[in-house]
Amino acid sequence: MKRICFVLHVKPDRIEEYKARHRSVWPEMLAALRETGWNNYSLFLRPDGLLIGYVETEDFERARAGMAGREVNQRWQREMAGFFIQPDGALPDRAMQTLEEVFHL
Repeated sequence: MKRICFVLHVKPDRIEEYKARHRSVWPEMLAALRETGWNNYSLFLRPDGLLIGYVETEDFERARAGMAGREVNQRWQREMAGFFIQPDGALPDRAMQTLEEVFHL
């Protein structure tokens, strides 16, 4: 199992709404994440909007591709796109910048 971290930036004026949305993620979205290999998935949000995601998966690109093919994910990404500062209107799941793990205990 590989550990993956990624970063995105939430618009500071949308942080509270972003947190509220994640308190009630659609059940079909949660099921799709599990079915496509997203395990032990967490999001961490700093007050300035820096968002760090952590996921454990066998193959991150396969997990991302699996979600990209799900209608529920496409709908979720369109709804969430307005929360993020991102290049060229890319959907959030395509704008993730992965971080290199440099230490693990």
